[in-house]
Amino acid sequence: MTMSILTNILAITTTLCFFTNSYQPKPYYHSLYTSPSLTNNESISHHLYILTRRPHLAGTTANAEAASHVLSTLSANNIQSHLAEYAVSLTYPDSRSLKLTRPPPEPPTTFDLQQVVYKDDPYADVADQVEPTFHAYAKSGTVNGPVAYVNYGRVEDYTTLQETGINVTGSIVLARYGEIFRGDIVENAYEAGAIGVLIYSDRKDYGGGGGGAKWFPMAGWPSSMEGCERLSEDEVEKAGDVPLIPSLPISGADGEQILRSIGGVVAQDDWQGDNDAPVYRIGPGPGVIELSYKAKQVIRTIQNVIGIIEGREEPDRFIILGNHRDAWTFGAVDPNSGTASLLEVAERFGKLQKKGWKPRRTIIFCNWDAEEYGLIGSTEWVEENQEMLASKVVAYLNVDVAVAGAGFHAYATPQLDQLIIEVIKQVQDPDNSSQTVYDSWVKAIENPEIGRLGGGGSDYVAFVQHIGVPSTDMSFGSAYPVYHSMYDDFVWMNKFGDPLFRRHLAAASIWGLLALKLADEEILPFNYSSYAYELQKSAEDLETELSGSSNISLIPLFKSIEKLNKAAVRINDKIKEIKEKNRWEFMWKNENEACRMREVNDRLMLAERAFTDQDGLPERPWYKHLIYAPSKHDNYGSKGFPGVDDAIENANKLNTKDSWRSVQHQIWRVSRVITQAALVLYGELT
Repeated sequence: MTMSILTNILAITTTLCFFTNSYQPKPYYHSLYTSPSLTNNESISHHLYILTRRPHLAGTTANAEAASHVLSTLSANNIQSHLAEYAVSLTYPDSRSLKLTRPPPEPPTTFDLQQVVYKDDPYADVADQVEPTFHAYAKSGTVNGPVAYVNYGRVEDYTTLQETGINVTGSIVLARYGEIFRGDIVENAYEAGAIGVLIYSDRKDYGGGGGGAKWFPMAGWPSSMEGCERLSEDEVEKAGDVPLIPSLPISGADGEQILRSIGGVVAQDDWQGDNDAPVYRIGPGPGVIELSYKAKQVIRTIQNVIGIIEGREEPDRFIILGNHRDAWTFGAVDPNSGTASLLEVAERFGKLQKKGWKPRRTIIFCNWDAEEYGLIGSTEWVEENQEMLASKVVAYLNVDVAVAGAGFHAYATPQLDQLIIEVIKQVQDPDNSSQTVYDSWVKAIENPEIGRLGGGGSDYVAFVQHIGVPSTDMSFGSAYPVYHSMYDDFVWMNKFGDPLFRRHLAAASIWGLLALKLADEEILPFNYSSYAYELQKSAEDLETELSGSSNISLIPLFKSIEKLNKAAVRINDKIKEIKEKNRWEFMWKNENEACRMREVNDRLMLAERAFTDQDGLPERPWYKHLIYAPSKHDNYGSKGFPGVDDAIENANKLNTKDSWRSVQHQIWRVSRVITQAALVLYGELT
């Protein structure tokens, strides 16, 4: 009897010891995630090198090979992975020419439009695989006309020209890149009467800007491999979703040479270049440009790589990490610094799994294709899986460019602000080991703020602006001199962007910690008080803008924001109550308590969906989010209450009773979705 009891006790003790060794509380794994034992800058450097050995434009064999590398890396780290393929319309350059004619005795200049291979360039042997410079979906055609300088080609720049009495109708305009999306530069030029567009990177701006394009129409259904409904080229052109005049990107040197051929009025000071640049004049002429471009349009297969770590307790709730893989050329910065960081996160998660970690919620890795052509891969996937994603996605965490230089930048829907700040306080600054990323962020910027995801520059667009998913985007560095050129290669990154790959490791640490907290914390770390505060600021700005419009009432907007704020306070109190009641961690909670937490989490997750409206924005119905969407004239820019902003712009032009009534209608629409979000947070029927 004694031996039997002793044997049972030993058996129980052994079982408990085994369980203790195989299971650790979630914070243990979160702390382990950033430890030196799991991080590996050599591995992340190797991934970037492999991904950037060849140019890998969407639809090419080289990009398919890069997809295979991503797929095999995810699979090797115990992440179930597959390809999601789509047959989509892509364009490539077939022929291009550019000729400048100046008054005699100056001879005409025919530009070679080539990116030069520099001495000892280690990628010289594959330089011929780089496609000639072009704009995706640019219109084919030959145009001839005097050249006019239009600064950044913004709406306000054309307004300045108009006020000066300068007409660019029939001209080919020269615009410097850096302030707005290149597609909008072309569209604005067309609306101003120009017949062609040249976009150059001014030395003063270093090219600037970010990735992405909106030129391909967002049709609203996936281009599946088995066949799908397709729009004709004529239908796409009539819809205004592609440019209607020819355009071409050119180098800063070629742009400067063309600038020297322009006479007329001297441009104002803020239109001028750096100290070594010539005096910028507006024209048009006397220089005359002949621009010819011919595109080839094809249906090509693109490949998203999808990897899944299934959650243990809540497998039907998704945390998605996304980055695109396709590049205009080698893409060491844009986008493969992000891809290498994604693979670093995957490898660390693989190591955590070996140590016993399993996420509470499902984590999904998405490596997108054809982002540079207009966010195609992510948009196709979201449209194909829309109903399931709308009901199950907790958050989407995007990284496009992970590293372009020093300095941390973050963007998010507001309920995630506090989580980002909490995470960057836990990650060591890659350029100063004595402080955190948060410390360096607040010291470097006078009033550090997390930006908003209203622009259309990367793959968060379909998640935020189409189906209403809480999302983030982040990077180290911003504008960099080799943007979208063939010099964006591993050599530049290794010498200038991140020689020790510490910034890549920091990006992976922040990205992964965000995912871990969203995947593992029992109560989702959302705070809608931040959202209410952000909306209040936007409403006050709108009030200032409309101060002279006595017939417009913002009372419904302010009342709806007040409701949201009260709902946010109430659910925060509810979360505090639940945490107080369960402050001692138990492995198993009773069923009622689990259901209670799940219900609160559903409210936190779905409140963002309530900011969307099925009818979308006026004339832009694909964009469903009434709080955040791109500016109508700058796809990279962001406007709070975009429908209201569009209506105000129209009313200022027409100044009719109906146009101002439309402004009031859009204010009511925004007020209604904010009220709906408040009701979701309350979780009670009216």
